[in-house]
Amino acid sequence: MKNLILNYKVLLLIATFGFSILSFSQNNRKEKNIVAAVDNHSKSAIELIKKSVNINSGTMNFEGVKEVGLLFKIELDKLGFKTELTNGEAYGRAGHLIATKKGKKGPNFLMIGHLDTVFELDSSLQEYTMHNDSIMKGPGVADMKGGDVIIILTMQALKKAGVLDDMNIEIIMTGDEEKSGKPLELSKKDLIDASKRADIALGFENGDNNPKTIVVARRGSTDWKLTVTGNPAHSSQIFTDEIGTGAIYETSRILNEFYIQLAKEKDLTFNPGFIIGGTNLKPDDNGTGGHAFGKTNVVSQETIVRGDLRAVSLEQLEKAKETMQTVVSDNYPKTNATLEFSSGGYPPLSLTDGNTELLGYFNTVSEDLGFGSVTAVNPRNAGAADISFTSEYVDMAIDGLGLTGGGGDHTINESGNLNTVATQAKITAVLMYRLVNSKFK
Repeated sequence: MKNLILNYKVLLLIATFGFSILSFSQNNRKEKNIVAAVDNHSKSAIELIKKSVNINSGTMNFEGVKEVGLLFKIELDKLGFKTELTNGEAYGRAGHLIATKKGKKGPNFLMIGHLDTVFELDSSLQEYTMHNDSIMKGPGVADMKGGDVIIILTMQALKKAGVLDDMNIEIIMTGDEEKSGKPLELSKKDLIDASKRADIALGFENGDNNPKTIVVARRGSTDWKLTVTGNPAHSSQIFTDEIGTGAIYETSRILNEFYIQLAKEKDLTFNPGFIIGGTNLKPDDNGTGGHAFGKTNVVSQETIVRGDLRAVSLEQLEKAKETMQTVVSDNYPKTNATLEFSSGGYPPLSLTDGNTELLGYFNTVSEDLGFGSVTAVNPRNAGAADISFTSEYVDMAIDGLGLTGGGGDHTINESGNLNTVATQAKITAVLMYRLVNSKFK
């Protein structure tokens, strides 16, 4: 009997170990199928990038933005997503592409891209060219039509491997990331509403163009306008009790004090983009410049400065605003200054434990698939992006999953390494599969 019990325990141990090996093998087989599916669809994905890049979709070319949206909508329709091209008339833009799929398993994923580029119809860069067999130059190839196609390629691989239908996924490709519609509460409403439904947000911008990095924190941005007035008079009367210093001296004091008090604040920047000053000003209606009249022998009456403020957290942003307002209120004699911050702007994607944890999962998958380790992007190298609107709502968020390895973003030299398309799709697809099946627990 003792030997029988011992043999039973041995058989039970073997059975248990055998089941463990079988389970691991099955899971590994699923991931291998996902990777193989990416390879099978990569050629068509590259062709889709080329086709989309050759469609001008500068933000203000509404028809072009809609055409790119329709191109991607067709691909997502094939995969069983419920898709919609929204109307952006209420906020003065083309609208967004929204695609949803309901599954049986959590978590709820939000995948973020954008359809528009900075290259309008008058740009000299309108079509792609190949620098070599892997580097493509073209309008929006990296920012971010390549990233949009990586989203689609990821979905195709998950579908082919038979795991997509289990997942809860919402995809939003906005039509106004590069030049947001107004008001922001309307232009970003669909994105914010989706964020409230999501647990995990994945952004497919190109990060800092390094495939070995991922964005876990982005700085938010807001615009500011400084208006300064002084007493106009003959220049011989400057610094007197009656006339004071004039508007330009007061403006220089304020800007210099901004620098003294805030320049050493980590990850904070404040940039005066343009300044006009003199006796009479005629600022442009679009807020990008203007004309000034003045004479060397007249004390300046008015100045206007416009700039932006970028911070890595809401707390840092508010602290900087308070400091700047304090500086502005301590005026030189006979001058007055007001500082206004825009009501819109992009919020920061604050660094959280959840974002860091998700980066760890992404890194694990990258290493398991043989692509090496991935680290966090310095927030100073990551500008504002749509994923920042998820920061208040999701548990985990990372960005920079798009086509990368190029450079020259927003210039006629924008390019990307097409070899990163398959790599990013493989890591993302396996990451999502593991998250759904609790492979990181």
